[in-house]
Amino acid sequence: MKGLNVLGKSALMLSMAAVMAMAAPEKKDLKIGFIPLTDCAALVIAKEKGFFAKHGLNVELSKEASWANVRDKMTVGELDASHMLAAMPIASTLGVGSTQKDMVALMALGQNGDAITVSNKMFDAMMAADPASTKAGSAVALKKVIASKTMGVPEFGMTFPTGTHNYHLRFWMAAGGVDPDTDVALKVVPPPQMVANMTAGNIDGFCVGEPWNQRAVMGNIGKTLITGYQLWENGPEKVLGVQKEFADKYPETTKEMIKAVIEAGMWLDASWENRKEASAILSAKSYVNAPKDVIDNSMTGTYMFTNGVNTPMPHFNVFGKKQALYPYYTHGMWQVTQMVRWGQIEKPIDMKKAVESVYRPDLFAKAAKEVNYTLPPTGWKIEGKAAGNKFIDGSIFDPNKAVDYIYNAPIKHPKITKEALLKVNHWKISAK
Repeated sequence: MKGLNVLGKSALMLSMAAVMAMAAPEKKDLKIGFIPLTDCAALVIAKEKGFFAKHGLNVELSKEASWANVRDKMTVGELDASHMLAAMPIASTLGVGSTQKDMVALMALGQNGDAITVSNKMFDAMMAADPASTKAGSAVALKKVIASKTMGVPEFGMTFPTGTHNYHLRFWMAAGGVDPDTDVALKVVPPPQMVANMTAGNIDGFCVGEPWNQRAVMGNIGKTLITGYQLWENGPEKVLGVQKEFADKYPETTKEMIKAVIEAGMWLDASWENRKEASAILSAKSYVNAPKDVIDNSMTGTYMFTNGVNTPMPHFNVFGKKQALYPYYTHGMWQVTQMVRWGQIEKPIDMKKAVESVYRPDLFAKAAKEVNYTLPPTGWKIEGKAAGNKFIDGSIFDPNKAVDYIYNAPIKHPKITKEALLKVNHWKISAK
């Protein structure tokens, strides 16, 4: 009997070893891209605090100069995965503004994290035109400056045409009555170059992630008008993207990568002390390459709209808690509505089908369950109706009414008629 027990234990151990071997990452050496922004934090922490290694992955983090670099390297497979703007994997899959390549958004890398900042000269002009609107962070004051022609045609920097910052800047402007296609000039500027371009007078304002808004404010180069959290409370910002081919070919690698980043995101949100440690890590030249006190300012619960004045803002970045890492279909759908609204998509598409082919909460859920990460009840939800989820313009985004949302917008330049888009978007989603 004793011998049988030993044999039984040995068989069990062999069985467990076989299961573990089957579950091992198919590809262990990975090259993951990132842009020097504080919202790359989950990737950096996964590397520096050993979460990637814990899950059997040997990761090289590759610092990229621009989002165009990320797009191109992801398209040709030079990067295995990357920090990406929320709309980038969808745009790539649809072939909008780039070579078509099927991509997958495995997970969000957090929520919120960007802001809109203007030069001191523009801020003074806005204050002279409408101090109340300026203090409220509204583009109504910008509209009055444009009408006065005191600043000529204002020029604003955004980071990528099919990117969060372009859409946020346009959304903010349109909410204040400014047409971003006719009233101002929008320029593509890589995030680390925003402050230098404002200093040189090449742009009057910009929308970008941190620490570049705080760098401008603390350097007395400009003032922040509004943060992404105020524009859309707990809205999407970045995702972890891979080629669809990668996710299909390396399912265990994909799962372990997601698990590592989930654990890093939860570590970041576990305490302000962890955030301070993360700031020190991110400040290194190999990562964000900015002073720790500048990074601290948005990472540790406070924010400066004006130099020297700290404002409590604990939700400026959310990296792990409150399902911030979950790749909501609704967040992807909003990105698609903006592509249509601003004329980037020129033919009718099934928006639901496009989003569900790219945003993959099913892959995320498999990994999340193994690290006890709480999942929301559904990938589809209604945005803008609940506290902690409001838009600056008071609008409601119901994915079932996505077509109406586009064409009811106060300023828009679609290249598709509403009727044509409705013909291929007549589905019904269960959204809460």
